[in-house]
Amino acid sequence: MQLIPVFKIGILNAWIFVACFLLLSYSLMLINKEASKKLGNPPDMKLNKREKVINYIGNIIIYITFLYSIFLPFKLQTAWFYIGLFIFILGLSILIIALINFLTTPLDLPVTKGLYRYSRHPLYLATFIIFLGIGIATASWVILLSAIIFLILTNIGADSEERYCKEKYGDIYKEYLNRTPRWIGISKL
Repeated sequence: MQLIPVFKIGILNAWIFVACFLLLSYSLMLINKEASKKLGNPPDMKLNKREKVINYIGNIIIYITFLYSIFLPFKLQTAWFYIGLFIFILGLSILIIALINFLTTPLDLPVTKGLYRYSRHPLYLATFIIFLGIGIATASWVILLSAIIFLILTNIGADSEERYCKEKYGDIYKEYLNRTPRWIGISKL
């Protein structure tokens, strides 16, 4: 890894991975436009000032990371690239499955099936894994740092989502919280 980040526009840069991530995410959401409104912060979800600031900071970091990917070449034909590619594809697979689980759940129910049985936030987990894969494939400490910051901010932001779901879904969601880990693990049946 280089201490000074590389800035080089090219065809074989990290923007390819970012484009795949965005295209797959948004194309799946177009399949069920109504359910995709539940993603992120629904209109009736109330955020306090701290949560709003964390959301803004997280979004800025994501946008800067996406922009930086345009100038970030892959480390082709190296172990970095192949390991990063594997991790990226793993993250993308988790993202697709979690989005399908999310978008096929009725709007009036919390999402508790599929990957949501093993993680309360598989979409965030998948995004972290995707960023991790991009950071490794490009041997970029900047992207790896962005991934870590994303995970920290998401962990803080997940509290507001869980509070919202407890208010909206009541005991069903509270039971789900008690049996399913936040990030990854085996559901307690």
